[in-house]
Amino acid sequence: RIENVADEIDIEDLIEQQDCAYTLTHFGYIKRQPTSVYRAQRRGGRGVSAMSTREEDFAKDIFTASTHDTILFFSDRGKVYKLKGYQIPETGRSAKGMNIVNLLPVEADEKISAMIRVPDFGTESKYLCMVTREGIIKRTELDAYKNIRKSGIIAINLDEGDELAWVRLTDGSDDILVATRNGFAIRFNENDARAIGRTARGVRAIDLRDGDEVVGMCSISKDETEDARILTVSESGIGRRSDISEYHIQSRAGKGSINYKSEKYGLVAAVCLVHDGDDLILISSDGIVIRIDSESVNISSRTSRGVNVMRTGEGEKVVSVTPVKREEGEEPKNDGGSSDEAEVSTDESENVENLEE
Repeated sequence: RIENVADEIDIEDLIEQQDCAYTLTHFGYIKRQPTSVYRAQRRGGRGVSAMSTREEDFAKDIFTASTHDTILFFSDRGKVYKLKGYQIPETGRSAKGMNIVNLLPVEADEKISAMIRVPDFGTESKYLCMVTREGIIKRTELDAYKNIRKSGIIAINLDEGDELAWVRLTDGSDDILVATRNGFAIRFNENDARAIGRTARGVRAIDLRDGDEVVGMCSISKDETEDARILTVSESGIGRRSDISEYHIQSRAGKGSINYKSEKYGLVAAVCLVHDGDDLILISSDGIVIRIDSESVNISSRTSRGVNVMRTGEGEKVVSVTPVKREEGEEPKNDGGSSDEAEVSTDESENVENLEE
């Protein structure tokens, strides 16, 4: 029967809740697809094509969220925009997707550099921790971003030449780990960076050496289980997991400690937090994606080389690594590692002395 309805119908009530992977390219094409599209493969494999891209474009990020979640989009210019998951069009695996300019009012030379899911703004104290390429961190209460205009609002004021690259949702007691391309990392408590207003600049997270830049940021909560590890992947596709305890607490704005011997093993592409039971989605500069079991990546010291996790062709490099939860009932792919597995190096180097700003 067709009947009158007393209350208004929310469009979300008509949309199925579904976990999806949201893929964003370097030139700003975005799409949504079920996470089951990427089946797990063996570590060290070649992977499958994630999408069809123009020659100079590449897929740079994959983000998992429900269709009912709010997704905050942070641009390299320090602005933040908001969309619901279902507002992003669903397409096939190899489709290019829709340009973000058709969904958000970004300027011509503005790029979306980070996107995070916010299931519910709620009433509990939550914070957004932002880190820039030049090592600036800013922590602001989540409620400050509750009411975002369609045209977006300022998330952080940036220094000239700097850009916003990472954003994480924290609970006020997390530790923050910041890692650089030349193989250094620093871990400190988020309260070392006091909460400040929405339009403020922020403070220094790590004192970068000349020519270095930040390539990864992790938020480590106090209730992290023993199965949590820090994953480091080089641009050449070499990766390893290391225990969190190997990254000791330091004071914010120090030089940090050695995380990866980049002069011997190559520059670092990404650093992120992974758990046993996660899968890893790695994306190369040629738009190739591979999904592997995180437990197939060896656990070794933070100065070790690691093993091959993704083969890269000539002129190709790893540009993004994203951990995703494994589908229920899906078997991990641990058997039959790559025949060209890299030898694990276990030599240690002395920590670089932590220097205060």
